[in-house]
Amino acid sequence: MAAGLSPASADVAAKATCKLAPLDAAAVQTVVDGDTLLLTDGREVRLAGIDVPHRSTTDSTTRVAQAALENTVSGREIALFRLGPARDRYGRTVALVAVQSAAPAVSMEITQTVQWALLTQGLARVAARVGDAACATELLSAEKSARASGLGLWADPYYVIGKAEDPAGILAARGRLAVIEGKVQSVRESGGTIYVNFGRRWSEDFTVTVPKRYERAFAAAGLTMKALAGHSVRVRGILEARGGPWIEVTRPEQIEIAESQ
Repeated sequence: MAAGLSPASADVAAKATCKLAPLDAAAVQTVVDGDTLLLTDGREVRLAGIDVPHRSTTDSTTRVAQAALENTVSGREIALFRLGPARDRYGRTVALVAVQSAAPAVSMEITQTVQWALLTQGLARVAARVGDAACATELLSAEKSARASGLGLWADPYYVIGKAEDPAGILAARGRLAVIEGKVQSVRESGGTIYVNFGRRWSEDFTVTVPKRYERAFAAAGLTMKALAGHSVRVRGILEARGGPWIEVTRPEQIEIAESQ
């Protein structure tokens, strides 16, 4: 994830592997929307690790994502694997999902999941908080492939990567998941917050903040905040306005080194 910053970060990235923890198996009753399933046992399952557009029921990407999910899982037996928190704030089960083969799955590669399929078709983006840095890296590779080919939502200006040097333009994404790319000008600390600055005017330019209590988690993932200065990075999260556009980052997978990608 942080290749090019330091030998230590490259070593961490090389050793990290995505390990999926099996939960259970179930049958799908219906698809609620592009990232939510209703099971025959009454549970609702939210697809972990991805963000599927919910722009409107008439948005083509929204409709295609739901149709793709329906074609894949409706009426099928599925295996659930844990990734991140077990439940969301609405009480839904959060899981990676794979269509069952004849025998119940006890292990699974992330490339066999529904999430991977949606990402490679450009019908979803990697979520801001995946819950596992190694699994996030693999999901990001699927997103990257679709983005490079201009598939699905990556062909729609509404979803394209925003440019940090255009703070007024990226504010159009305020209140929703955004992916912003730019060169870090400086990294500063104040109180309990680390400020990753993409310009010199904090009241106008794009800024990323990292609560200092999460600094060790970033370091463990091979991402040193101060080493970001001078590098081009890609940041994902809910875009807000605090003077200029701003994203708070609490998970290492929210920051990618964008150079040579």
